[in-house]
Amino acid sequence: MTELVASPFGTRQTVVTDTAGARQDQSRELAETQVKYLMAQQFPRDVVRNMDNILNAFTRLTLAEQSQYQFSRGGSDISGPSIRAAEAMAQQWGNIEHGFRERSRGVDATGVPFSEVEAFCVDLESRTSKRLQFIVRHWRDTKSGGYKLKEERDIYELIANQAQRRVRACILAQIPGDVVDAAMQQANVTLNTKADVSPEGIQKIVTAFEQFGVTKEHVEKRIQRRLESIQPAQVVTLKRIYASLRDGMSAPGEWFEMEQPATTGESTTLKDIAKQASGKKAPKQAPQSNAPEFAPQQLIDLMRSRKDIDTLSADASMIGSLPEDDQQPALDVYNECLAALSA
Repeated sequence: MTELVASPFGTRQTVVTDTAGARQDQSRELAETQVKYLMAQQFPRDVVRNMDNILNAFTRLTLAEQSQYQFSRGGSDISGPSIRAAEAMAQQWGNIEHGFRERSRGVDATGVPFSEVEAFCVDLESRTSKRLQFIVRHWRDTKSGGYKLKEERDIYELIANQAQRRVRACILAQIPGDVVDAAMQQANVTLNTKADVSPEGIQKIVTAFEQFGVTKEHVEKRIQRRLESIQPAQVVTLKRIYASLRDGMSAPGEWFEMEQPATTGESTTLKDIAKQASGKKAPKQAPQSNAPEFAPQQLIDLMRSRKDIDTLSADASMIGSLPEDDQQPALDVYNECLAALSA
């Protein structure tokens, strides 16, 4: 009979914490889930009435203005239902539960904390679901690099911002495509018939774009006309662009001809060219405490006797130790000798 040697570490036992509060929470969640599915089966959606509710919802101008995003990719414009439009369709379609939850937190290999987040949309009537899991690093990029997020409010806003796009994708995966297309078509009809081309409406457009650094001139250059003569269809396009900028789907430079910041290049004026030329000839005039002191004429004679540029440049580094009145004559001699050796 084979006898097993006892492990020196003892028997591993997994202790599962099971408290009355935990059991109560599990029972409550299970009961709520069962009730949701039961009510969805008992009160199924009326697709005709729900479709009418969706179309009626997109006759509201405020919702129609926020219903679509638009961005440029590969030289073509791409548009689609926005987050607000997806939420409105889910509410009117009925028997749909959607949202996101933070599942866990951790720290990656670089020492930056992260959250594991899940976006979901569940059709309680057909018992189908769409779930997307993704990682959100607690990090905010800036032009100078970036930094870790420590405030819980900043972390939540970052997670919510990235999660809403996944929630939209989950909702659109559950709602039939023809329903979405009909809703977007109704939104376009509403915008075209109720587009505000009054001076007050035009001023609202200009004010809305100012937060992205877009001026009235930028808008007029895009629509190829003055804002006072803007057409309703162009108002619709600008509102889609604004929704895209607001949701972070695109950048202002993708839609408007933004001014490029001035770059430091070679000057083209004669004065700047002469200054650059003299700067190339004359070395940096910095006094050196350990340099030997020379009389002005002695340094000039020394530079005139040099036969190579390296030695001449070493002598010229002592010009800064001369009195101010004698520096310019010595500098002129240096330029003459440099020109002669370079020829």
